[in-house]
Amino acid sequence: MSEVKTPWKDYMGDVPMHLEYFQGTMFEAVENIAHAYPNNIAFTFMGRSTTYRRMVQEVERCAKSLKVLGIRPGDKVTIAMPNCPQAIYLFYAINLVGGIANMVHPLSAEKEIEFYLNESESVTAITLDQFYNKFESVRKNTKVVNIIIASIKDALAQPIKAGYMLTQGRKIEKIPEDAPVIRWQEFVRMSRYCFYDYKISRTADDPAVILYSGGTTGTTKGIVLTNGNFNALAKQIIATNPMFRPGDRMLAAMPLFHGFGLGVCVHSMLASGGRCILIPRFTAKSYAKQIVKYKCNFIAGVPTLYEALLRLPSMDGADLSSLKGVFSGGDSLSIELKKKFDKFLYDHHAVVQVREGYGTTETVTACCLTPVNMYKEGSIGLPFPDTYIKIIKPGTDEEVPYGTEGEILLAGPTVMKEYMNHPEETAQTLRRHDDGLTWVYTGDLGTMDSEGFIYFRGRAKRMIISSGYNVYPGQIENILDAHEDVQMSCVIGVPDAYRMQKVKAFVMLKPGVEKSQATKDTLMSYCRKHIAKYAMPYDIEFRDELPKTLVGKVAYRVLEEEELQHIQATEAPAADDAHAADETQQKQGE
Repeated sequence: MSEVKTPWKDYMGDVPMHLEYFQGTMFEAVENIAHAYPNNIAFTFMGRSTTYRRMVQEVERCAKSLKVLGIRPGDKVTIAMPNCPQAIYLFYAINLVGGIANMVHPLSAEKEIEFYLNESESVTAITLDQFYNKFESVRKNTKVVNIIIASIKDALAQPIKAGYMLTQGRKIEKIPEDAPVIRWQEFVRMSRYCFYDYKISRTADDPAVILYSGGTTGTTKGIVLTNGNFNALAKQIIATNPMFRPGDRMLAAMPLFHGFGLGVCVHSMLASGGRCILIPRFTAKSYAKQIVKYKCNFIAGVPTLYEALLRLPSMDGADLSSLKGVFSGGDSLSIELKKKFDKFLYDHHAVVQVREGYGTTETVTACCLTPVNMYKEGSIGLPFPDTYIKIIKPGTDEEVPYGTEGEILLAGPTVMKEYMNHPEETAQTLRRHDDGLTWVYTGDLGTMDSEGFIYFRGRAKRMIISSGYNVYPGQIENILDAHEDVQMSCVIGVPDAYRMQKVKAFVMLKPGVEKSQATKDTLMSYCRKHIAKYAMPYDIEFRDELPKTLVGKVAYRVLEEEELQHIQATEAPAADDAHAADETQQKQGE
């Protein structure tokens, strides 16, 4: 059996190479914390705090109600909710009765919701009142028996509830009294009729959660994750943050349907005695307000969030000295943005810098993080304890030398169980090597240096091939973002008959910078100085905003689709004109 190389072992500082992991369920991990710190606050939601003791009580009530509804071990239950108490209770209640939580974005379109319900074969769905119509319209095409409807107002203290109903609540369409749904209060009361054992014995290896990702082929697939995957991540997050103490506050703004929000911001905290500050409706302004109000110790977000915070006037003079950890993930953090945000933190009295992480949903969300006291420019850090990374030559299992670019492979305790209903792609993505480990083939490109630091070079599917040259959008975006007039950029490949693809840049200018030809000329001249000729953008298009995905990443695919449609629209009249010209010539010839 061959041995796995671990050059990072000498640079992990106080972080151990190996950990002991809890072998029970996610709920049991949280329950253990509730026994240890019953009066500690588990989460705060819109000013209302809930202790660990109360949270476990509510989880058990919901578990009894699910049992009364007939939820059996292995049944899939869809949660399509923002970050709110009911979502937390249901998530762990499903786990307690042996079900599998199917996590879905509540803002998904109807057809997307139908797909998620059918793909998971969900028998029950929980959502908010404002999303009822979407679920009801697709219900007949699914196996869903019960739809449970909650409301934000049900989780609010009385004074805040009154204000909510006068503002946000008024905008929500009222559900008919005879609608075939179970309303939240009715659902909770069902627990009275549970006279039998509702706690199901499950192990670390049992499936517990379904998250969705494009996988290696770009088509949407359910990723089946186990109790052990989530509990291992929680242990690793705490181990790589030795400054954490029970009671520390994490701003949980990343959504629950995403591994980053569910795994890092919520479960890692609740399985360790932390306090989650739940934000149901995310905006940069609300995020900033909560950081200051609750003196948060840890915050996590995507690069676009940190870019937005830099522009907020409300952050002027804000005291961020309470921060112990600032994490960036979900997308590549440009060197320039890191520099800008590190200065922002310093100017607001924080003694920490942004630590960039890396991972895939196939490993819950994270498996690599910049160490506390050691940073290498451009690096995404070192692997977590018990996590292994190697770089191979794409299309092979051949490991490449240090510093050589290749595909990133991951192995460790957070590796998924499988892609749901996709055995072929599971076999393609999860492969066992001679070293005895099962590796995730990420499709991402990167390098590893001789000290084990990892450098992310881009998603393989984002690579632009122009005239036979490999062009990496992230590298060009770093260059553009470094210009004094640029707020943010996104680079895509545009189909080209001659070069296969050509490079186009979309740019958000800083406030006050004129969107003029002169500005474009300045940027093009700047690019010519910093970018190889084959990688030069043929055009720069100014945008007031760049499109974002549901989790806040720049939606480069949207820009690609827009550009393709534009090309098709301009080519069609040209083809018609050419056809007309041919016909005229033909007639003249006759």
